[in-house]
Amino acid sequence: MKTEFVDVSPTRKEIKIEIDPAAIKQSYDEVSDRYAKQASVPGFRPGHAPRAVVRNRFKSEIRAEVLQHLIPDAVNQAIDKHELNAIKEPDVELENAAGLEKFGEEPISVKVNVEVLPKVEVQNYKGLEVARRIRPITDANVDEMFDAFRETSAAMQPVEDRASTTGDTVTVNLVGKFLDTPDQEDLKAEDVEVELGGRGVQTEFTENLTGVRADDEKIFTVSYPEDFKSEGLAGKRLEYTAKVTAVRVKELPEIDDEWAKSLGEEFDSVDTLRTKIREDLEKRSTQESDHRLRADLMAKLLEQNEFEVPQSLIEQQTSRRLESVVRDMIGRGVDPRNQQLNWEAAREELKAQAEADVRSTLLLERIADEEKIEVSNEEIDAEIEAIALSSQQPIEQVRGVLTKDGGERSIAHRLRNRKALDLLVENAKVTEAEWNEERVKDEG
Repeated sequence: MKTEFVDVSPTRKEIKIEIDPAAIKQSYDEVSDRYAKQASVPGFRPGHAPRAVVRNRFKSEIRAEVLQHLIPDAVNQAIDKHELNAIKEPDVELENAAGLEKFGEEPISVKVNVEVLPKVEVQNYKGLEVARRIRPITDANVDEMFDAFRETSAAMQPVEDRASTTGDTVTVNLVGKFLDTPDQEDLKAEDVEVELGGRGVQTEFTENLTGVRADDEKIFTVSYPEDFKSEGLAGKRLEYTAKVTAVRVKELPEIDDEWAKSLGEEFDSVDTLRTKIREDLEKRSTQESDHRLRADLMAKLLEQNEFEVPQSLIEQQTSRRLESVVRDMIGRGVDPRNQQLNWEAAREELKAQAEADVRSTLLLERIADEEKIEVSNEEIDAEIEAIALSSQQPIEQVRGVLTKDGGERSIAHRLRNRKALDLLVENAKVTEAEWNEERVKDEG
């Protein structure tokens, strides 16, 4: 067997293989003889049909078996010979199928395309310069969270002695007609709660449902903006018929120590509630700052280390990101099938970040190799316990699932990369910078 190696790119290699006529003839003879012994051919006793007759009668079957016998072995031998670590099944192309018709008189030529991981050499991963910005927690932030606690403790009371007004919650049964596409099926929803003047509520709903009482019916038109969060409604005009079933007002609790105690054992007064709110906000702010710092470090590392990434890995990561989007939608109670999304466009938008994900992983793996970073069984066990705790499942049940699905290897891999990123943080030149809301938004 002869091979010719072509270095197409850092992630793509090509091998041209020529399988010797003698090997082809031997395989043809072996397969043909087996068919002759087993096959039933009219005009001949079982096992006595001439090889030429058998080859002619079972031409396609014998040809397929010869290829199945020769090609995989030849491809594997060629990949081993050139010391390639294929990351997916190679693409194999038979270049001269006509050679098979000669029954071993001519060689068979095969072209194999192999996708491999690039050789990554990480440059200057220590001493990266980054700025840390921590969002300051103000009294206004604490007040906002404090008010949110009151909102969650509020009781909804029916309104019977007046019409609805701003701040009330109006419950309606809706039927919406698409004015620009009248053939489209009506949108129907029951028990829809609309907080008049609430965040995210379309102005038309607030305007038309203000001044109503239970059993009233209102007809009004809503024009949704092009960038509306639900693509099924974005840019559409709907005529709604809203049947009011209830009007309720939010009754906030009195601000006193008894109310604070009702929120949890850790709160014995309004003051301790405010103190705990501030502590939690500051902790969250620090965590966000750490996350931004690590993201900034990876962005610097990616900027300094350009290299080609295998397309198959980009496609796999793009699929994972798309699946995450779908899971998030389902988790929010949104049916992805009803959103009229352009999934191909969404997939293309995710590819750039998917490529950055893959490059980041390869860089961290290389750093882990350079620094001889290892993960202990104790660290894996601790991570499994954390997963079990967050998912509220028994540890052994989680361990069993992970062991079955190869999840422990995945955890070890993730922990190793996390430790590599920790090393980047430890060796970075970090400067404390003033918080700037607009700048952080732009960078995000």
